[in-house]
Amino acid sequence: MDIATGAYRPADTSVDLVDQTVGDALRAAAAEAPDRVAIVEGTPGPAARRELAYAELLQASEQVARALLARFRPGEHIALWSGNSLEWVLLQYGAALAGLVLVTVNPAYQPTELTYVLRQSRSTGIFHMSNFRGNPMAATVAQVRSELPDLREVVTLADWESFVATADPGTALPEVSPHDHAQIQYTSGTTGFPKGVLLHHSGVVNNGRLSMQRLGAGPDDVVVWPMPLFHTAGCVMGVLGTLAARAALVCMTQFDPALQLELIESEHATITGGVPTMLVALLAHPDSTTRELSTLRTVIAGAAPVPVELAQQCEQRFGAPFAVVFGTTECSCVITSTALYDPLEIRTGTLGTPLAHTEVMIADLAEGRPVPIGEVGELCARGYLLMDGYFDDPESTAAAIDADGWYHTGDLAAMDEAGVLRVEGRIKDMIIRGGENIYPPQIEDLLQIHPAVAMAAVVGRPDPTWGETVAAFVQPAPGATATEVDLNAYCRQHLASYKTPASWIFVDAFPLTASGKVRKNVLREQLS
Repeated sequence: MDIATGAYRPADTSVDLVDQTVGDALRAAAAEAPDRVAIVEGTPGPAARRELAYAELLQASEQVARALLARFRPGEHIALWSGNSLEWVLLQYGAALAGLVLVTVNPAYQPTELTYVLRQSRSTGIFHMSNFRGNPMAATVAQVRSELPDLREVVTLADWESFVATADPGTALPEVSPHDHAQIQYTSGTTGFPKGVLLHHSGVVNNGRLSMQRLGAGPDDVVVWPMPLFHTAGCVMGVLGTLAARAALVCMTQFDPALQLELIESEHATITGGVPTMLVALLAHPDSTTRELSTLRTVIAGAAPVPVELAQQCEQRFGAPFAVVFGTTECSCVITSTALYDPLEIRTGTLGTPLAHTEVMIADLAEGRPVPIGEVGELCARGYLLMDGYFDDPESTAAAIDADGWYHTGDLAAMDEAGVLRVEGRIKDMIIRGGENIYPPQIEDLLQIHPAVAMAAVVGRPDPTWGETVAAFVQPAPGATATEVDLNAYCRQHLASYKTPASWIFVDAFPLTASGKVRKNVLREQLS
């Protein structure tokens, strides 16, 4: 394929990739900064917050690795079904040191979903909480265990101390390669059952490092992070990114805007962030104007489209530059990012540029070649960060990664002459009305700067005449009254008539995936 011209950005190789496993990276951090705080468990009660320095984190992780090797053989798959906790992070490191593949499981899963993931991943063991936000995990595991003949070991995190005590100090840890598999993470599954993304050590180690490097993170930083650990934004960008920076990670055990604001103040955080819905909640919380937040030097958002107005509001409220990261689980997490030194219009209105060692192309949907600069196509990525495929699913892997090694994200984007990218939505979300292509983010961004709107999501509605028309779901801002007449008139002032929503649906809240993305498939079902 000729990619010498058009919307193509070659990989920046001005910085080196590291040839490390997750365990190697942890050992290096412990040797370089043994007494520096590595992790704080961000619980609601300050008295319950556990803390480990880097040397302590390595020692505890090696003990977990030896306890795992008393039950499992290197290369086996073990599942972790839990909310955020210190034990989660210790299992992440322990599994990596033991040469095991960690299968991360969404703690909101119900019996059918859990059974599918455990069976499809061929997990030989599961570690789980007893209960998570009313989800009876222990009872569910007991209920489905008989359906899973491969599931040999079940360990509840309530018995953590007993489990760790089984470690034999004389057990030698295995040799692990950077090319070995580290995790299987399951996609959000907004269309059918999720697919198991097979991630390797080199991909997650380097992606976490390069992500935080782009944001200028270093050993003086304290990162208050609300993202779920079962997601790459939590366990790669959060855990491994702060590890590479030798920074302190304050890992929130649950998202709560009051807790996040309190942790920023009490831990003197310099970096924080979340998905757009989390940041909306932070801005709306009364503590955002009373807490001491002046230590912040950046606020990061990603995992879902970031409205320009939200980015600007965050910069004004928190007094810190805003940064946008964009990626997919299949790419170990982050593909592109803005930088703190970028001008305001880049920081708050784009996806930034690709990280180092990442090729990006905006491909024509029909031919797969680069589109001209400025035109919309599918964002494709290639490089060290790519998954090794979907576990035990060669057909889906072949559909996602083409013969030239390009991963097709399914996202619509455009690239300018400087390599800066702007997202235009998902291919499956693009609305075609009477032959005209309509990109929902343009309408969503417009609606979300209206003072009566807190959030908006736009989808296509089947229409016998036009094929599709535009339907807008709107969550009114607190204390505001949003009406169809007002919003329709507002859109007509700024949009062509065919882009103006023909249907308006007002909601109290949006259905979200665990990573904070609006489940547009659910919204479409509500229209049918």
